[in-house]
Amino acid sequence: MLHITDAFSRIGEENAFAVLARATELQRQGKDIINLGIGQPDFRTPENIVEAAIKALKDGHHGYTPATGILPLREAVAADLHKRFGVDVSPELVMIVPGGKVTMFMAILMFGEPGADILYPDPGFPIYRSMIEFTGARAIPVPIREENGFAFSAEETLSLITPKTRLLIINSPANPTGGVTPKAEIDKLVKGLERFPDVAIMSDEIYAQMTYDGEKHQTLLAYPEIRDRLVLLDGWSKTYAMTGWRMGYSVWPKPLYDAARKLAVNSFSCVNASAQYAGLEALTGPQDAVHAMVQEFDRRRKVVIEGLNKLPNVSAATPKGAFYAFPNISKTGWRAKPLASALLEEAGVATIGGPDFGVYGEGFIRLSYANSTENIVRALERIEKFLNEHAQK
Repeated sequence: MLHITDAFSRIGEENAFAVLARATELQRQGKDIINLGIGQPDFRTPENIVEAAIKALKDGHHGYTPATGILPLREAVAADLHKRFGVDVSPELVMIVPGGKVTMFMAILMFGEPGADILYPDPGFPIYRSMIEFTGARAIPVPIREENGFAFSAEETLSLITPKTRLLIINSPANPTGGVTPKAEIDKLVKGLERFPDVAIMSDEIYAQMTYDGEKHQTLLAYPEIRDRLVLLDGWSKTYAMTGWRMGYSVWPKPLYDAARKLAVNSFSCVNASAQYAGLEALTGPQDAVHAMVQEFDRRRKVVIEGLNKLPNVSAATPKGAFYAFPNISKTGWRAKPLASALLEEAGVATIGGPDFGVYGEGFIRLSYANSTENIVRALERIEKFLNEHAQK
């Protein structure tokens, strides 16, 4: 019998991909499925970006690049961050990685081990907890509460830090809730972190350019007092509809950069060369497609929230960012995962049960409005019909 390490008994997964696989199988069987499960823009990657990748291939960019990414792309990331937030970032601290998860993987590996605690948002992206537990560290959930607009509470977060805490993960705008934490709360958190100088922070800002209702994203890069222990996670997947290109980047504090570089060398070697030139065009070329996509998400957001709040025994807080709604279904009498499963199998609507995002996700399901308005309206009609026909006592 083969024996793999115990760590693999602790590793989880991202159930959105399991739901996608089941939805695809049902479609293969001839069933009409509306997929509001996967967090993926339904837009094509803008043509100028695609053409840049084709040109890179034709120009002969077929080989290895530096493990940290080509210098022009790292310079473009630094320039983009300065343009959007007014922060100064050295290209020498930027790392190009194959997707956002790699930054999580690296940061959690650096700080996670038996005896260590890592704090993560709950409900939150499921890979946070999965990777924490894989390392043997203790995963400490930071509750993300509906009554707080799905923003994190600085006071509650700080109260969970102990001498064993090595890393704090925060995410705003947030998956799965669409919550955006206001600047005043982030100010409070950073001020409180002065008491805990040995705690590193990983800020997942992958949805930074997707905010609504006048909300402004507040990057943690804007706080010089924590820059020496801050890891920023961002990338191209959501902003530029480039999920399949596997393009992400991170900004590291100088003391950690070389460790991250060594992890890159030992794992993925470097990011696909032509994809990096596509990423360069994305940042330096026209941004019209980004603005148009966010405006369309905003329109869909209003449709989905209005529709959800008309469903029997369902209420939905208005998300301020990303492209997710996280309606409260607790008054329907259904538990979240059985409801999500029934909606897929019986109503033909793919959603994700809240507990797939953590223990505090019970009573909620996640819907992605990265789908057409027509499909969103059809999905809401199906959900309404299902809930009326299957009321739980």
